[in-house]
Amino acid sequence: MTTFKKFCKICKVIEETAGSLDMTSQVSELFSIVSTEELPIVTHFVMGEVFPAWSDEEVGVGIGLLLNALSKSSGLSVKQIEDILRETGDIGKTAVNTLSKMSKGQATFSSFLESQSELSIRDVFERFKNIAHATGKGSQTSKIKHLQYLFNLASVEEVGYIARLAIEDMRIGVGEGIVRDAIAKAFNVSVELVERGYMLTNDMGLVAVTAKEGGDEALLRLGVEVGRPIKLMLAQVTPNIETAIKDMGIVAAEWKFDGARVQIHKKKNEVTLYSRRLENITNSLPDLVTAIKKAVKADSAILDAEAVAIDENGRPKPFQEILKRFRRKYDVQTKAKHIPLTLNLFDIMYLNGENLIDLPLKKRREFLVSCIDYSENVYVANQVITSDLSILTDMYEQALKAGHEGIMLKNPDSPYSPGKRGKNWLKKKPVMETLDLVVIGAEWGYGRRTSFLGSYALACRDPETGRFLSVGKVATGISDEQLAELTELFREHIISESGTTVEIRPYILFEVAFEEIQKSKNYESGYALRFPRLVRVRDDKSVEEVDTLERVEEMYRTQRK
Repeated sequence: MTTFKKFCKICKVIEETAGSLDMTSQVSELFSIVSTEELPIVTHFVMGEVFPAWSDEEVGVGIGLLLNALSKSSGLSVKQIEDILRETGDIGKTAVNTLSKMSKGQATFSSFLESQSELSIRDVFERFKNIAHATGKGSQTSKIKHLQYLFNLASVEEVGYIARLAIEDMRIGVGEGIVRDAIAKAFNVSVELVERGYMLTNDMGLVAVTAKEGGDEALLRLGVEVGRPIKLMLAQVTPNIETAIKDMGIVAAEWKFDGARVQIHKKKNEVTLYSRRLENITNSLPDLVTAIKKAVKADSAILDAEAVAIDENGRPKPFQEILKRFRRKYDVQTKAKHIPLTLNLFDIMYLNGENLIDLPLKKRREFLVSCIDYSENVYVANQVITSDLSILTDMYEQALKAGHEGIMLKNPDSPYSPGKRGKNWLKKKPVMETLDLVVIGAEWGYGRRTSFLGSYALACRDPETGRFLSVGKVATGISDEQLAELTELFREHIISESGTTVEIRPYILFEVAFEEIQKSKNYESGYALRFPRLVRVRDDKSVEEVDTLERVEEMYRTQRK
């Protein structure tokens, strides 16, 4: 049994380490010393998550609830703790400071409970599981009591990391890249096989245990499994259709629908739907579940699709209308009538027990067509394979005329590469190039916008460390109505406030257009966006899909040419 205190001491060292190689060594050592049972827990913890990204389990603790738990444990008022949070700007340091200032009669920092044994890593995880499973009436009170339990048993080294884990924001700079390399180093396995395993399972904890117990051979056996969503294959922008033809020769072209990505898992008569964030959205889309059961002729399958909302004129409704369906928890049937969805299937990754991702696209397409009965709202997207520029240009113009975004240009011989953004899938749209950036802060407005968050700080991602690097602010392209909606959307993600400035937990993405990228010493990334404009909120995307510093640098170099 490894104590949680030991885990925290190593996290402290990692947090104070600058270089990614040294951080990798520290994480690798941590993986080496914990038991096999503890390994998946620790793997997720260091990445700032409690459960795998695909899991339906969520801690569900916001800043407000956490402050209430700290108040109950310390005897300080929530207002006093908010003042400490404004000073520190860090919920971990706030927890330490708060519980250090506890009123007389309050017991915490386990020295007050000498008979109690130390918290183990497993103890903390099980308590978070209890928090995640607390639902219904009285669930908020139950969650607070579980947090109190942890705070009252924790030592000064532990409370800060417990608080950070509660809101899944560890702030120690460990991202997927470092964890991948640390697993490879700890268990002497191939980095490439670790990455492959992660892309197929979307669960770094499972990959770590597999590497420890079975090495490279076991990692090779990891595969796709119905009910466990895999990372989606991604596309990158092509400047024009001619370039795509030059790169690929022959291309498989499809419309780029103005919709939302859906991953479909079918096992016998059970259908599960996942969003682009790999969140389970099955209960919000009962109409699609019914349609898929009729249309998909397979005992088991995993399919890739785009859900589109069509209006009475046969044109796609705005993207945000579709997301209203995805987020709906109540009165679902009524919403389904008001916003009916059409499902455009375009790929298949698994069929009747067979993993298809390593097959070329043209072969996967054959399997896809063979297992679908077309219906009114479920069909296979039309595809044309050609190298004829005029045919592709006509297809592109038809897609735009129909109200969609453009076309997808794919390599017919390419495998399905989960989580990868490469030249095998290209997208051509008529709009200026955009970036998907995460919101890390905001400022309260002034005048008639005093009650709204009006200017949003944006960041790109360093994939190795997982850190978010500021790249500018956006305030243009946002109406008063949108400001009200955005203020509500971000309210539960506010970490701290200082004057009019607000720090926000990285969770929501903005798609941002801009005139150009400039070098800048004012932002951590070293770059700044000139005249940025909000195109749309991409709350269908996860923080793992935030554009990287490498992409920002590439776009800067391209524009210079």
